[in-house]
Amino acid sequence: MKTVEVGAIGVGWVGGTRVETLSRTALVDKLHICDIKPDRLAELKARYKPATATLDYQDIIKNDNISVVFISTTPETNHYPIARDCLRAGKHVMLEKPIALELWEADELIAIAKRNNLKFTIGYSQRFNQKIAYAKKKIVDGTLGKVVSILVSRHLSRALGKKIASRVRLSPVVMESTHDLDFVMWLLEPAKPIRVYSQGAYGYMEPINGSHDVMFTTVTMDNGVVVMIGGGWNFPESFPNYCSTWIEITGTDGALVLDDTARDHWLNTEKTGQVFPMSTMPGEQVDHVFAGGMGPETIHFIESCIQNKPVMVKPEHARMVMETYSAADLSADRGEPVNLPLTNETVAAIADLKARYRAGDNPAMQK
Repeated sequence: MKTVEVGAIGVGWVGGTRVETLSRTALVDKLHICDIKPDRLAELKARYKPATATLDYQDIIKNDNISVVFISTTPETNHYPIARDCLRAGKHVMLEKPIALELWEADELIAIAKRNNLKFTIGYSQRFNQKIAYAKKKIVDGTLGKVVSILVSRHLSRALGKKIASRVRLSPVVMESTHDLDFVMWLLEPAKPIRVYSQGAYGYMEPINGSHDVMFTTVTMDNGVVVMIGGGWNFPESFPNYCSTWIEITGTDGALVLDDTARDHWLNTEKTGQVFPMSTMPGEQVDHVFAGGMGPETIHFIESCIQNKPVMVKPEHARMVMETYSAADLSADRGEPVNLPLTNETVAAIADLKARYRAGDNPAMQK
């Protein structure tokens, strides 16, 4: 059986989840881990016994035996330079979302991967959620007829929202609804988005990083399908799960409703009260099985590299998702729809909006 040496750069919550899966599979000959936090690095080194553990990701790049790299670093500003360096070094790369913070960065990463004939993909693990996979099957096999509309409502707890939002000033449509934009556009392939209208509301998260608490985004596809995605991260601390999602898909011949709120398994203790376990988006290792999409997604990428098969998420698709949520941010700021693909004017306007955010300008104070 063919195996590969794998590097994992960034081994916090998400990266640590990837490392656990990688440490268990026979497809990985040797595992190498990297993180800038010595305590976290020492913790995972003791737990998983990797071949090497380093504080400098250049050690991963310089190791010619490592052919596959998983990049799970934060803040998200690190995504582009680290992925660029790995791809330039001839390594296959799985990068957590977002693919980049600027469209030109995404374009360069895609170009380097193509030029070097490398596998390059983005971590959109919801495609490995069995319920989403079932929706894809029912659309492709014609059970629902012609799809008319898709509605997705996703809410995160404040605890998780604060953890994500405090890293960098990015909106919930960029950090959370991006998953929904990805799988919805996957469900509707080959249709493409042509118009985006988004509105946001400020509240709990505003003093934390100036972002909306919730954003509602309507996307019109070129085949006439209307998509409505609501994403927020302000559910109270007492809410019993990390992530709660509801999906409705209507078609000319039927409808499919998916309850992904994790309310089908309850745990109630004197210490914690009621919780819905196994309710994180990435998922978690539960004894000998993985509950969630990230475990299977991690193995899929290793298999794609070994067997030279297509990756599940093409980087060009992730770039289209990025363009869509960028348009959503601009739409919410302007209060009007934004057409896709972006024009020179709207690209410039998005750049100006990001510059305002970096300067600490809070759009909420201008409304």
